[in-house]
Amino acid sequence: MSFKQLATERFSVRSYKTNPVEREKIDLILEAARIAPTARNAQPQRIKVLQGADDLAKVDGFTPCRFGAPLVFLICYDKNVSAPAPLFETGTTGQVDASIVTAHMMFQAQDLGLGSLWVQRFDPAKASELLSLPANIVPMAVLDIGYAADDAKPSDMHGKRGETADFLL
Repeated sequence: MSFKQLATERFSVRSYKTNPVEREKIDLILEAARIAPTARNAQPQRIKVLQGADDLAKVDGFTPCRFGAPLVFLICYDKNVSAPAPLFETGTTGQVDASIVTAHMMFQAQDLGLGSLWVQRFDPAKASELLSLPANIVPMAVLDIGYAADDAKPSDMHGKRGETADFLL
């Protein structure tokens, strides 16, 4: 499958089957995170793999947007490892790096026949508390992963895209 086809067919899944995600697929998604580019190759990404009843109950404690996903990745960055970026509000490239990593994971999941949802509606402080994260680890994204339910479909806004000329300066 071409990247364009992969990117076009991927959509934000908000309804999942209960089937667990196979370990081999989890490992491939984590490999996509490992090889994702980061500023100065600092690799500040830190990822919590959350599955099983206890873990998912914690996820439900910091976001209302799990939608039944049997697997959730909390993508964070280590602010002690991130490359310096004085122009960024955080002073590091951690947010950008975590975003790049999340995108790589999301597209790898799609390539493996899995659905995903990149969740920004979550409480980072609550996630840190419930998961006992150290102070230098900053949660940036929640990535729901699983097999899309049979009735899962893209939102009405999914296919609405402007023309390339609309974003060129």
